[in-house]
Formats: sequence, structure tokens, C-alpha cells
Amino acid sequence: MSRTSNALDLHVPAPHARPGDKPDFSGWSFPEPGETPKPELDASAAELRDFAYGLIRVLDFDGNAIGPWAPSIAPEALRRGLKYMLLTRAFDDRMYRAQRQGKTSFYMQSFGEEAISVAQALALNSDDMCFPSYRQQGVLIARDYPIFDMMCQIYSNARDPMRGRQLPVMYSSKKDGFFTVSGNLATQVPQAVGWAMASAIAGDTKIASGWIGDGSTAESDFHTALTFAHVYRAPVILNVVNNQWAISSFQAIAGGESTTFAARGVGCGIASLRVDGNDFLAVYAASRWAAERARGNLGPTLIEWVSYRAGAHSTSDDPSKYRPADDWQRFPLGDPIVRLKAHLIGLGEWSEAQHEQARQELEAEVAAAQKEAESHGTLLDGHIPSPATMFDDVFERMPWHLRLQRQQLGV
Repeated sequence: MSRTSNALDLHVPAPHARPGDKPDFSGWSFPEPGETPKPELDASAAELRDFAYGLIRVLDFDGNAIGPWAPSIAPEALRRGLKYMLLTRAFDDRMYRAQRQGKTSFYMQSFGEEAISVAQALALNSDDMCFPSYRQQGVLIARDYPIFDMMCQIYSNARDPMRGRQLPVMYSSKKDGFFTVSGNLATQVPQAVGWAMASAIAGDTKIASGWIGDGSTAESDFHTALTFAHVYRAPVILNVVNNQWAISSFQAIAGGESTTFAARGVGCGIASLRVDGNDFLAVYAASRWAAERARGNLGPTLIEWVSYRAGAHSTSDDPSKYRPADDWQRFPLGDPIVRLKAHLIGLGEWSEAQHEQARQELEAEVAAAQKEAESHGTLLDGHIPSPATMFDDVFERMPWHLRLQRQQLGV
């Protein structure tokens, strides 16, 4: 009996557009703002399955808040959120240029993703613990952590709170509920789950929130975290920021081509939502829902935030090598700052003149902080923490060979 067969063909995902192409978002389709229902807090993961495949949206492009997810939030809180996003963007711009001027070795912006960190920070309690990736500087800013201290950490100068022991942008502040940023991808997610489990064991009221990028969901740590979160019903929010790109590869390489990243939670029995990450109100509402669920001992929530990386992965990256130059301007979910501004103007709580004044004042605040931070040193002038302190707070009793090495260093 003869048998015919076709040769096997390996599928390699590819983005819809490359440098020189016109950005193509024609295949994207989303529910309209207000279309997605809001489930009860105690809905089971199985009942929430469809929420992992749609998209929760509140703001339309005229600035109107529509539907059951529209949160009850005071105009003053919205103005504060808008200012924190503007401050984050101004801070990013200054520090990106500082790296280009040789004042620091490395920087990573959150350009285009500011709503995800700022809105969730405002939705959480101030003592909830955040386990960030490297684009959540908005969490620190929204918790009023001094941007001067952030700059000194970036410059690794004599006033660096980390005393030169961490790469630039890898901040840490225990009192502000901001766990040390890790350069190893995905480690912060099982850490967030473990911290949340410890909080539950201690009978505390604090929850945890961890962030990961779409590319890092391919790491085994992410899947381990899902298992522990599900099994022990950890009071944790697991945030997957799908900004469509890893450092130089399209999100489909990590598995986002024919399904969603939120769907990974469905398979683990975790309540999972997919949300417009450029919609400040949707981010705030979904974060509040997930936080209340965690605080009510109803278990973890995985949220995929759909956004778009507006700039480079980092100052070490050149996105013009792998994507069209103007793709972010054409992204169908827009700019989170522009969208919240339109909403506030529609409420009569903001104006173009107020927006411009706020932008200028915040940029002046950033410039003043930068001037003060640079007076304590940058990479250009070598004003760094003394090598004599490099082992402080590391050992109770420093080993003899390290004491010898420090002596040989002449400090």
C-alpha cells in the first residue's frame, strides 16, 4: 500500500511590517468601549474565560467613559494621574538624553505605557508590594518617590541610594513597596507570588503585584509562578505588559500570534482579563477589581495589558532595524496621555492651556532635579561611591580574601 505525505514545514512567526513598510494594523479588532460586561468579584476562573480573549475598554476616542467598567474616580484623582504620567514621560525624556550625552551607561523608557504603572499604583494601597520589571518607574513616581533619588541611582553617583551596586533604572525602595528591579527576566513574578503567600500566611491585609513583559512569559519562572498562584490562591495580581515587542523580536515569538497572553492564566485556573493598557480608566478599574478580589481571599488575577512600545527597548537598542519608524503613531489604541487629557477636558475639569502649563512646570521640575543630581556626579566625572564601601551590608564578617583584595585596591 503506497502512502503519500507532504514535507514538514516549520512555522516561524513574523511581524506584519518591517522597516520601510507601512505599519499594518488592519487585522486588529477590539470590542467597542463599554461593550465588555463587568463580572462579579467571586466569579470563577471558568466563568471568566471569555475575558481573556476580548478587551476591556472604557474610554472612546472622544474622551467619553462608557460602560460598566467606568470607575467612580474623582476628577482630582484623574488630574493627579495625568500629571504623574506627564512627569514620567518628562523624566524618561531627560534620562534618555542624559545617556546619549554619556552621563550614564544605560536607560529604559516607558514611553507609551505610562498608564499601566501609574493607574495601577493609584488603584493599589500604598503598602501593597510591587514587584516591577524595568518599565514601571511610573509606580515609584505615582507613590511620590523623589525623582532626584531616581536620577542619582541612574548616575550611580555619590548620592545613589543603591550605592552603585545596581545597574541604572533598577530602583529599590522598601518603604514605598517597590521591590528591587531584577535584570534577570521573569524572576520578579514568582517572587511576587511568594511574597503574597507569605502575607496570607501571616494573616496580613497587604497584597502583591508583579509585572512581566510579553517576551518574558516564555521564561519558565512565569509558568512556575502561575502554578503556585493557582494552587495556593495567592493574593497577587500578575501583570503581563504586551507592548508587542521584546528587545528585537515580535510578541508572536513568545506565543502571542494565535492566542492571547491572558489565555495562559485560563489554562492554570486563574481569573484572567485582557485590558486596553492605553486607557487610564480601564487600567484603574481592572486593577481595583483584581485588588479587591485578592483582598477578599478569592485568589490571583492575571491581566494582559495591550499596549505598544513607542520607542526603543533600551538605549542599547535600535528599533529602526526591525520595525517601521512611525508604527506607534498608527497604533489603534492611541496615546494614554492624550486619551486621559481628552476625558478630563470633556468633563470640564481640564483645558489645553492647563495641560500645557502642567507640562512645562513638570519639565522644569525634572530639569531642576537633574541639575541637583548631576552636582553629585555622573559617569562623565567619576563621582561614584567609594570602593571602600563595596562590601558593606553584604557580610556580617567580611571574608579574609575580600579584605585583602580591598587593601590591594588601596581603600
